[in-house]
Amino acid sequence: MAGDLLRSRDGNHARVGFVELFFDLVFVFAITQISHTLLAHLSWIGVLQGFMLLGAVWWAWIDTSWITNWLDPERAPVRAMLFLLMAAGLVMSTSLPEAFGEKGLIFACAFASLQLGRGLFTLWAVRKHEVLRPNFQRICIWAGIGATLWITGGVMEGSTRLTLWLIAVAFEFAGPICYFWVPRLGRSHASDWEVEGGHMAERVGLFIIICLGESVLVTGATFAGLDWTPSVVGAFAAAFVGTLAMWWIWFSKAHDAASDLIAHSSETGRVARRAYTYAPILVVAGIVITAVGDEMSLSHPRGIIDFPMAAVLIGGPLLFLIGAQVFKLAAFGLWSPSRLSGIAALGMLSFAVPLLTPLGLAMCATGVLVGVGAWETLVRHRSPLDTEAGH
Repeated sequence: MAGDLLRSRDGNHARVGFVELFFDLVFVFAITQISHTLLAHLSWIGVLQGFMLLGAVWWAWIDTSWITNWLDPERAPVRAMLFLLMAAGLVMSTSLPEAFGEKGLIFACAFASLQLGRGLFTLWAVRKHEVLRPNFQRICIWAGIGATLWITGGVMEGSTRLTLWLIAVAFEFAGPICYFWVPRLGRSHASDWEVEGGHMAERVGLFIIICLGESVLVTGATFAGLDWTPSVVGAFAAAFVGTLAMWWIWFSKAHDAASDLIAHSSETGRVARRAYTYAPILVVAGIVITAVGDEMSLSHPRGIIDFPMAAVLIGGPLLFLIGAQVFKLAAFGLWSPSRLSGIAALGMLSFAVPLLTPLGLAMCATGVLVGVGAWETLVRHRSPLDTEAGH
């Protein structure tokens, strides 16, 4: 029966299964590929392309997380689907560095098969479920249109591919915002997207861990291949402490409160869409760019800071804090004084770039992140009853 593939909703927290963690391994590789691609193409067009690819990778992952919230990954058909998605994801990840070159069509076909294949499988899985089926019919139609855009772009070259894929990425982002509206079929509703909130929060938290782990790998691999001069050791320390600070900020009491909020919300679908589908992409982008900056500061701790290096060393932590603030705003409707102050401090730091070395700029950016984390921790300790508003 199709219903047998659905997760049971018994009111308890649905744990993240080992097969879901296994699926995530493909995205460790994908994030590494994007980081290296950005480092090799630090230009306006290179950054735009990197963000587009990161957007595609994010939607491939988050859409699958939504599906495994509804379907039981312990069931053999669902596991088979995940393994097939892993294969497509591995092909997609392998082709990322040449996605705007010779492997564009391979990337497009792999991504399109991920999105459309997952949707069609889920539509089959809920074919006898009158309430769920219309939602996935709409999702499949949107996935089919998106697949057409991606594959058409993969066939084209140069600026035509860039334009079509930019439209395709925007189309991926627009789907949930538009509630997958389709002529005649209408639109879905937030009530159609009810999820087990604790599971969704845990899944997104694990993806953040993946990104932070990639940052640690980049730092360690780069440091291992260099002479351990005092400047290099200082850059290594700044990179590692910066990664710790990002973990500290994201997995704060606010994260715990947000997990509790969605777990007990009467509109879990709406909260999951707003706080756990859109907001984290800025955090992920910030971590990836910070990893690029860490590699640059490790390789060249002394000397003149050019514009790309300054943009990466400041922009990574800045995007992370903006994403952390957007997440808090999406979850609670609150502005965080600590995160806003950190954003302002990083903005002001840009005026000091001519006076600093790459190592000095990296240490200052890390200092801002540590300051934000310390501020939030101190506020929590002074006001233990305040779980989300005080910082």
